[in-house]
Amino acid sequence: MAIGQFAYASNTNRFLAAEPLADQPFAIAGVPFDGVVTNRPGARFGPQAIRSASQMLCDGIHPHFDVSPLAHLGDALDMRLPNASPLPEVRRHIQAQAAALMARHHCVFLGGDHSVTLALLRAARERHGEALACVHFDAHCDTWTDHFGEPSGHGTWTYEAIQEGLISAPHTVQIGIRSSGERAAREYVADQGGQIFTARALRGLDGAGLQPAIEAIRSRIGERPCYLTLDIDVLDPAFAPGTGTPEPGGLTSSQVLTFVEELSVLNWVGMDCVEVAPAYDHAELTSNAAATFVWTYLSGQVARRQGRLPAAGV
Repeated sequence: MAIGQFAYASNTNRFLAAEPLADQPFAIAGVPFDGVVTNRPGARFGPQAIRSASQMLCDGIHPHFDVSPLAHLGDALDMRLPNASPLPEVRRHIQAQAAALMARHHCVFLGGDHSVTLALLRAARERHGEALACVHFDAHCDTWTDHFGEPSGHGTWTYEAIQEGLISAPHTVQIGIRSSGERAAREYVADQGGQIFTARALRGLDGAGLQPAIEAIRSRIGERPCYLTLDIDVLDPAFAPGTGTPEPGGLTSSQVLTFVEELSVLNWVGMDCVEVAPAYDHAELTSNAAATFVWTYLSGQVARRQGRLPAAGV
């Protein structure tokens, strides 16, 4: 459906069949923009695919946290965006709508390509009044200084966020990085004082094998307000074929779930899950993984709010 220059989805399938957004503490919102992808388009349809897949979470009682986010969650539907406009204009609309939601709710945003994260961080930085910590799951470092000749895109947002002071470089952690790229980009976060756990370094590790990395992240971030951004291509294409820029050799679904579960004690202020492109998916593998990651994050935050989790660093 479209009204004027603004396009948005009808959202007949809400996330986990959540109620329309009212005064719930948590909110889901779609960001249906993929105007700067470098390979395969289609991530603008990600929010609807994730919502649809979430119906398979049944009653929503999480098996680890033993809570459901449903009673605490509202669906704000998809943002209305001028998708044919230049990226700065689209980001202006994203930031304004995100700021309004963040003023009332702890938000999870469903992308959309990864360029939307910069606007979301601008809104979050303004709200919290300090540079945020950031945990970034991705196959790609997203620290290039230009986007194939363009000044900004879905591969530059991390560099821009650090340069703008939206996130604190020493409190930024990247997980699953493995794509090709020049050293200056690949190692940018580490060179600025942050930490990178490459996919190669995590190969074959799960459960207890991931604990050293988890403990290092908890120690580094502490109680600093922290934002989670999860590019679905952090997963190996065997687990997530439905994405615009798949990279072999990625993480497993169980590895990502372990990180999300064990890092639930951090002082999270919001999350996005981006780059789900359902046109390239098979048997809803990708959208199911994305829905499960978001559900797990929300369940962990409900448990944290209820005092069921230890403080960060414990």
